[in-house]
Amino acid sequence: MQRDFNQIKAFVEQEIVPCYNHFDAGHDTRHVETVMSQAMDLARYYPQVDRCMLLVAAAYHDLGLKFGREFHHVHSAAIIRADERLSQWFTEQEIDIIADAAEDHRASSDHEPRTIYGRIVAEADRIIDSETIVRRALQYGLSHEPALDKEGQYRRLMAHMHEKYDYGGYLKLWIPQGDNARRLEEFRQMLAREDEFRQLFDKIYDNLND
Repeated sequence: MQRDFNQIKAFVEQEIVPCYNHFDAGHDTRHVETVMSQAMDLARYYPQVDRCMLLVAAAYHDLGLKFGREFHHVHSAAIIRADERLSQWFTEQEIDIIADAAEDHRASSDHEPRTIYGRIVAEADRIIDSETIVRRALQYGLSHEPALDKEGQYRRLMAHMHEKYDYGGYLKLWIPQGDNARRLEEFRQMLAREDEFRQLFDKIYDNLND
């Protein structure tokens, strides 16, 4: 099917990205715009990838959060398959690939992404930046467990950091050409320096609570 990248880009920017205004601060419009941008950047390593399909998968990947976090990846895939607007640009088979990519993006998934589209979206969703990681995790904690005091938020955040990002954690990387592997190692080293990590937490916590 013929399609115009700029037309599809305008569609997702006008119709899909604003949906993220209804989610928590860690999954707002800035987040989806970053994932879309990183996905497009990673696509340069894979000339066989259709950039239109990839952009849509990245744009829709967290829409399922409207139904809750636990199964949001499954709901995101269902939203893609149910959105009849996409049929003007994509075949049914292509929509299935896009939906699978959105479903496979979740870091805690029990299986690796089924296609290169899923690998790219998953990798683009891994924003390995110390301040961004801590801010997003803390924003989630403040939103979902507001009764916790500062020390409680710190303990919750640290447990999550080790479970997800530390050696043996459930975070997996899929694109060797990207910078995430190096950034993840740097973050793990920082996580091991607890005094330094606590200073970062304190700074972000205080800024969020000003």
